[in-house]
Amino acid sequence: MQSTDLDLRELLSFRPDGGTMFFMGRRALLFDAVALGLLRKELIDSLGTAAARSILTRFGYTHGMRTAESLKMEFPDLFADSWTGPKLHMLQGMVRVEENQRSNGTDGEPKVQSYWYDSYEVEQHLLHLGLSEEPVCWTLTGFASGYVSYWAGEKVYFIEDRCCGKGDAVCHVEGRTREQWGEALEPHLPYFESESGDEVFQTLAKALRETEERLKKQRRQMSCLSAPTEEVGCITARSNAMRRVVELTRRIARVDSSVIVTGESGAGKERIARLIHEESARTGRPFVAVNCGALTETLLESELFGHVRGAFTGADRDKMGLIEAAHGGTLFLDEIGEVSPAMQVKLLRVLQEREVRRVGENVSRPVDIRVVAATNRNLSDEVTKGSFRRDLYYRLRVIEVRVPPLRERNEDILPLARIFLEQASRRAGRKVTGFTPKAADQLLRYTWPGNVRELQNAVEHAVALCEDSRADLEDLPEELRSALPRAGIVESVRPLEEVEREYILAALRATGNNKARTASELNIGVATLYRKLADYEKQGFLA
Repeated sequence: MQSTDLDLRELLSFRPDGGTMFFMGRRALLFDAVALGLLRKELIDSLGTAAARSILTRFGYTHGMRTAESLKMEFPDLFADSWTGPKLHMLQGMVRVEENQRSNGTDGEPKVQSYWYDSYEVEQHLLHLGLSEEPVCWTLTGFASGYVSYWAGEKVYFIEDRCCGKGDAVCHVEGRTREQWGEALEPHLPYFESESGDEVFQTLAKALRETEERLKKQRRQMSCLSAPTEEVGCITARSNAMRRVVELTRRIARVDSSVIVTGESGAGKERIARLIHEESARTGRPFVAVNCGALTETLLESELFGHVRGAFTGADRDKMGLIEAAHGGTLFLDEIGEVSPAMQVKLLRVLQEREVRRVGENVSRPVDIRVVAATNRNLSDEVTKGSFRRDLYYRLRVIEVRVPPLRERNEDILPLARIFLEQASRRAGRKVTGFTPKAADQLLRYTWPGNVRELQNAVEHAVALCEDSRADLEDLPEELRSALPRAGIVESVRPLEEVEREYILAALRATGNNKARTASELNIGVATLYRKLADYEKQGFLA
């Protein structure tokens, strides 16, 4: 038998009445992927990322080695087939391996390299923890290392250099021996090798977690590339409007009251909610975010409150809800204005009684959470219309924070754009260091109806198209390139002559340098336009 002959229906056997099941003759267990994801989150929250990664990597390593050992004893033909390990990885539902290249590892070539898709660890890390700064396929690289080490008869260490969990298009791993890796292995080696003195580990676990939390905050500050007085938790606050918001947010964080964060879509409401959490006494506990508008009423109830086995069709196990998962920390309810009247009643009870009852269960469980809600609607109007409960509104709106749209904080546009440029360049492996003056000027002209989210997308677009070290005007999306100067005054008054010049030149670009059409659109004579353009050329504003 070869690996291509493997069929899950033949490998998996079980008693019809349950109790035991076997995979290739060895007892196996079924675990829900979300449960494993919550275990990962709990390990990270309790012990810190480094300790959690070490535990999960060694767990995967042992799993891989045991799998190879069983194969060698019971299916020697399969063990000899180099593709069997990746095939088992896929049959067990862990990952899809699309390419697996092997060599003797000479001349600097890796002994094994693979491309991974649909990693369950990526899926769960993104679900519970969001985008990571480092690769997240810890048990999978551990499994590959353990399996190949036993198969090859020497220790082979797999390192993931690309991962979908940190924004890459594909997960990619390479396996080499310790000698072949050389010094590049040193930062990864502690995750594979168990340290002695468990009592020391337990003593330092809490301190390690607290240190990692501080380092995460410092990294966020450093990534903002701005003065500390202008950056708080990667919230850019150069404009007076945003500084007032940050100052209010920090004051709010000191108390435990419920908060509503209002503002247009994409303005950064979740950033403010996270800052409230990080600046509060709950900073070391979970921050659980739920997009209420993205889920149906039934699914939202199950996600928030959890359920017991048999509560509804398909509920084959007990499940903890996100409200319980946020115990001790902060629950962020995004798009709270989209919640149905029936769900509003249930949320009100949680806020009043500070307890939650799973779907299908009669037992109430106490919860200690701080609720921060966000909406792009005017909830006061919704209350007047009768679509949002007045009592829930006042329970949530103990304090309200309004996040101004990007067009009202012009001073924040370029600092934010530079932050996104640095992040996008790093993810894309490009060396784009800044914007040309024309590109920067055009970013300031635009009104940004999509707010910060649209700015981030525009910058990523520019990084993708940029062929130089600086993003130019032509690298920006079409709607930005043709943007006219914004109307109105934001925070500063400029000379009328300067505003007129910018508007005329922008109108000229928008018409493709068609002077007759430009004059017509501006409702001025063509001679007047030519005269003004001649003046601008003398002043150096036209190339």
